[in-house]
Amino acid sequence: MLAAEFFVWWYGRGWALVFKNMERRMRQTGQLFSVSQLLGTLFAPWRRTISYPGASLNEHMQAMVDNAISRFVGFMVRIFVLIAAAMTFVGVAVVALVEMVAWPLVPIAIAAGIIKGLLP
Repeated sequence: MLAAEFFVWWYGRGWALVFKNMERRMRQTGQLFSVSQLLGTLFAPWRRTISYPGASLNEHMQAMVDNAISRFVGFMVRIFVLIAAAMTFVGVAVVALVEMVAWPLVPIAIAAGIIKGLLP
């Protein structure tokens, strides 16, 4: 009776929990890397480092160049973090796919291992 309940759970609610955990891991990965915030601030200056223009044209040009460099550095850092997030998403998805494929096979593999161990 206990074995039958186990198989009902394993191939029913247990498999549904595998899918739910996969969704949770993907959401947590997105939150870990703050993907939505990175996309929203993609062109923002790095660490809010900005220069304010002075009175002369030379100071205006210098501030414009400084601000452009700060935005470029911010863009590059955020792009690299987004690339790392994408690679992590792919890794999590691959692990989840392997888990979903292996989930229904685990009880069969355990039973086959026990039977093989008992036979001479």
